[in-house]
Amino acid sequence: MSSVEYLCVHVFVSCKPGTEEAFLDASLENGRNSSKEEGVSRFDVIQQIDDPTKFVLVEVYKTPDAPAAHKETDHYKKWRETVADMMAEPRKAIKYRNKFPVTGGG
Repeated sequence: MSSVEYLCVHVFVSCKPGTEEAFLDASLENGRNSSKEEGVSRFDVIQQIDDPTKFVLVEVYKTPDAPAAHKETDHYKKWRETVADMMAEPRKAIKYRNKFPVTGGG
């Protein structure tokens, strides 16, 4: 079986103190909907233990085109607009290729 290297995007977010719950609610809604997209393998929303204003969105895409398709969805656009004023600083994304576990082709 051939393997496919999925695109993994880690989005680092610092939200303003006092907006953590609202940010989490909006991100969970976006994550639930994003997980249903054809090009999304998984979508994790994680919150830092010792600083609850810090989050990482772990987005795993099946194809190189999937992130652009994700950004065209209504749920992403709603999330982006909802959380815009909650950001303490611009969010930062780092892209990775998964090496393990191995994903099957097709």
